[in-house]
Amino acid sequence: MPCLNESVTLATCIRHARAFLDRSGVSGEIVVADNGSTDGSQDIARAEGARVVVVEERGYGAALAGGIAASRGTYVAMGDADDSYDFEALGPFLDELRSGADLVMGNRFRGGIDPGAMPPLHRYVGNPILSFVGRLFFEAPVRDFHCGLRAFRRDSISALDLRTSGMEFASEMVVKACLAELDVREVPARLRRDGRERRPHLRSFRDGWRHLRFLLLYSPRWLFLYPGVFLALLGLVMTSALIRGPIVVGGHGLDVGAMLYGVAATVVGYQAAIFAVLSKVYAAHEGFLPAGARFHRFQERLNLEKLIGIGFVIFLVGVGWTVASLIDWRGQGFGALKARDSVRAAAPAMLGLILGSQTVMAGLFLSLLRIRVIHPEPVAVVTKV
Repeated sequence: MPCLNESVTLATCIRHARAFLDRSGVSGEIVVADNGSTDGSQDIARAEGARVVVVEERGYGAALAGGIAASRGTYVAMGDADDSYDFEALGPFLDELRSGADLVMGNRFRGGIDPGAMPPLHRYVGNPILSFVGRLFFEAPVRDFHCGLRAFRRDSISALDLRTSGMEFASEMVVKACLAELDVREVPARLRRDGRERRPHLRSFRDGWRHLRFLLLYSPRWLFLYPGVFLALLGLVMTSALIRGPIVVGGHGLDVGAMLYGVAATVVGYQAAIFAVLSKVYAAHEGFLPAGARFHRFQERLNLEKLIGIGFVIFLVGVGWTVASLIDWRGQGFGALKARDSVRAAAPAMLGLILGSQTVMAGLFLSLLRIRVIHPEPVAVVTKV
């Protein structure tokens, strides 16, 4: 149980947890991860027979990580110390773990939400949207991504190397479990109105944004690749359609101005797609994200020489288009019509020069990311006195 000034409800939570252990015949312990309480919560926990773990680093995730690291059981159940979850109803969680699950999530929408237990903004907007994003991005079999009551195999979750210290710790656990292809399941969990006499630590917009930001950063495909490919294709279609001249539909036309926007869209989209690859390589290199077999095969085909070659070819196309445009312009005047035709001819040439240069630079940066830095072990130097 993560704890920060929960003196009003902590004893009740510990007693419910103890009742579950006694009734189920489970050999277990109750760990309170205290995150700097100043209301005597630590003394209450000890008086109720819980083991108190002091976690200096502030934050919901930091408290949970400290408590998980200090726990000694095969299975760990975690839940808030505000009496909003029923610790006597952990039986279904334990059953799923014993049948082979690595992570068992509670689902408050299936288990029931008491009146006033969850703000309408969270119930009808925040949680459904974030849970949908989590399922879409990571194929998570979870419909309540942020339920605070969950249980898991300690060794399985410890191996995920969870790193966030704030509220997004809850999202990180599910995301990394899914990426690591752990067995993730869901059971109903009831949410009660908490018994606190103060405002909750959760801040709707701040913590909601932190969860969404985390989900985006851990999915380079949805953050960079898919939008980038869409934008690049849209830009290429616009540019190609307007190379020969303006397009007029129903008395309204698209001309070189729209063509320049198409060029810009292609460049931005292409850069975003490159970012997706570089982000994935960096994340896999640093251990933030696992890299599957398919991505490893893709990486093996990408090397500095190939990317330089591809970039050089694209760049030469731009150079060739530039030369052809100069020859075509030779001896022509520079009136308004000619100037517009000049822009129409120059835009694809610039696009080739830019995309070629970007490809070469991406290859150089990719080769830097792949450099393995060896950190030598410290060597003890013994000097004779």
